[in-house]
Amino acid sequence: MAAGERVERTYGNWRKPTSPGILGLGLVGTLILLTGMVAVAITMMFALWAGLLVAGLVVLVLVPLGIRDRHGRNGLQGLTARIAWWYGRSAGQHLYRGGPLGPAGTFRLPGLAAASYVVDAEDSYGRPFGMIVVPSTGHYTAVLECAPDGAALVDPEQVDIWVAYWGQWLASLAYEPGIVQAAVTIETAPDLGIRLEREVSAQLSPTAPELARQVLTDIVDTYPTGSAQVSARIALTYSAAPRPGARRRSPEEMAREIGTRLPGLSAGLGMTGAGEARPMTHEQLAEAVRIAYDPNAQVLIEQARAHGGSGLTWADAGPVSHEEYVDHYRHDGAASITWGMSEAPRGEVYSSVLTGLLQPHRDIARKRVTLLYRPHDPATAARIVQRDRRDAVFRAAVAHASARDTVAIEAARQTEREEATGAGLVRFAMLVTATVRSPDDLPAAAAAVDVLAPPARVQLRRMYRAQASAFAAALPIGIVLPDHLRVPQVVRDAM
Repeated sequence: MAAGERVERTYGNWRKPTSPGILGLGLVGTLILLTGMVAVAITMMFALWAGLLVAGLVVLVLVPLGIRDRHGRNGLQGLTARIAWWYGRSAGQHLYRGGPLGPAGTFRLPGLAAASYVVDAEDSYGRPFGMIVVPSTGHYTAVLECAPDGAALVDPEQVDIWVAYWGQWLASLAYEPGIVQAAVTIETAPDLGIRLEREVSAQLSPTAPELARQVLTDIVDTYPTGSAQVSARIALTYSAAPRPGARRRSPEEMAREIGTRLPGLSAGLGMTGAGEARPMTHEQLAEAVRIAYDPNAQVLIEQARAHGGSGLTWADAGPVSHEEYVDHYRHDGAASITWGMSEAPRGEVYSSVLTGLLQPHRDIARKRVTLLYRPHDPATAARIVQRDRRDAVFRAAVAHASARDTVAIEAARQTEREEATGAGLVRFAMLVTATVRSPDDLPAAAAAVDVLAPPARVQLRRMYRAQASAFAAALPIGIVLPDHLRVPQVVRDAM
């Protein structure tokens, strides 16, 4: 390499939590297998036919656990999802009707966010913000709206600095008391030109020359055509209980706690390329959620902002109606499909790997890409990396070690070394939502996402039978999906 030549930085070594087990069954499957073998041996001591019956029952239980699809889901997970969907649909849970004539009498949010509400508060700088409260899980969420600088005409060295500071900001979340999740939502939609028109009208002088007035008028008429509006929001979710078993704090206490921490967190985003980060108010949160459920309301809300504000509240943010299908979701005259990331990029990638997935697409009216981060505290992170290394060694020892097993051991050891030197450990996921104005446009939107996913090096799985919940989780409202599931996280990781 010549002197002064720059080597482009790469990123990688993402690892999915796995469980040790025999024949790829996982810890739960292995325990069932060993227990079944002991039960068969004991039963056969009394009657051969009883032993064979017990063996058949064990096989029936293990077969669904041993069959996995290309996304890593076993047959038992698919079967339980189908049963839950059938039960919910027979009970009418896939339908929602809001408004004055609906059961609730308001336009409250459906599904997981049905009981949520917003509390008005102020941070230490005196900036007002809306705090979203989810009583069922005891979670409190504040949302920061950012103005990203973008990577156009930016030196690669500056991009590396932004990525380094972003990694440092994520690692610092491990030391935030009570934080549960940080969700980064990048949303792209067509620019209506209302903001440009408002800005030009406010700056235009009545005595301006006719030529200048004509030029500005042409700009207002032509510039929004084909342009897109990009918004970036970061939702920070805290738990009412600072630690397991502790007393849940009241909304007033959480408002003071979060208001004290927001200035430091927003200031830390300044070096990450996120631009100025300001907390979103109650009205801004309601507007963002309302537009997500009803894209046609964007025109009215933009016009209302030009005349002082829309006046929307959280009780008006939900849809008038929705209907959930197996593979898509219809809401207020629009239709959406949500995908979840089933596998992170393998190998090494560059910092621009998600650029294509984040950019607007002509076949998608509104596209929302949400990255969900769940930080681990330092003590938990140390236990996880040590267990991950032992699991990788065990999987390679129980069978002939393949190249993938050898790489997994090396990656686990590297992660353990990085954690020991102070790096943070964060569990992350991704949700991609494509919204169109007519159900007839859904095939084109699905094809567009299928084209955008491979260059991003991510494997996406359509969230079958969970479209409404995934749609809500992709919104910046603090929905933490693992805490809404009946099966504990420890059991799911062991399957």
